[in-house]
This record gives sequence, C-alpha cells and structure tokens, in this order.
Amino acid sequence: MSRRDELIAKYASDMEAKLGMKPDMDLLTKVTIGCGPSIYRPDSETVASGDPEEMARVRQNFLVKKLGLTDGPELDAALDAVIERYGRSNRSKYRPVVYYLLCEHFGKQSVYG
Repeated sequence: MSRRDELIAKYASDMEAKLGMKPDMDLLTKVTIGCGPSIYRPDSETVASGDPEEMARVRQNFLVKKLGLTDGPELDAALDAVIERYGRSNRSKYRPVVYYLLCEHFGKQSVYG
C-alpha cells in the first residue's frame, strides 16, 4: 500500500470514528489527491481552525478558487458548521476531511467528478 493510500485509509477511519459516517471513498481519494503534497507534512496535513489566517486561506484557496463559490458570509458560516461537526476540541482536523465535508455541505462533489 502506498503512503497516500495509507493516509486515505487514516482519513476514512477518522471520519467513521469522529463523525460516525462512512465516506464515499472515491470522493475522499480525489479530495486527498487534490490536496497535493500538503498531506505529507504534519503542519499542513491539518487545518488550524483557531487561526483566522488559516481559515481565510481555506475560504479563498479552496471554497472560492477550487469550488468556484462566491465569497461571502455563507462561506464563513459553512466553515464554522464543518468545524463544529468535526469537533472544535479535536486537534487533528485533517485537511482532506475538512475539504470533503465542505464539498458535501455545498453539494460540489461534481468538482471532483
């Protein structure tokens, strides 16, 4: 099993344990691949939800640029909802899982189709 496959399995397990959901493995794989090399670095593999600059980067680089959404207060509300769902006190909010949940929230799975 490749390192990427191991990480995808880890993210799927995390989603089952912390969110009580069985992810669409095809979508999770595509989202993980879309994250590029950031998944291999511990500091960029996770999303620092308490850092306003990090959340602004997720909003701008993922929601606006990747998903093609219009920047506005609904993006912040969605980020807040996803972080709440994943667990604010959870220190390891994996980037691919957060992005997966945001895709699901906005019904933008087709971006990875």
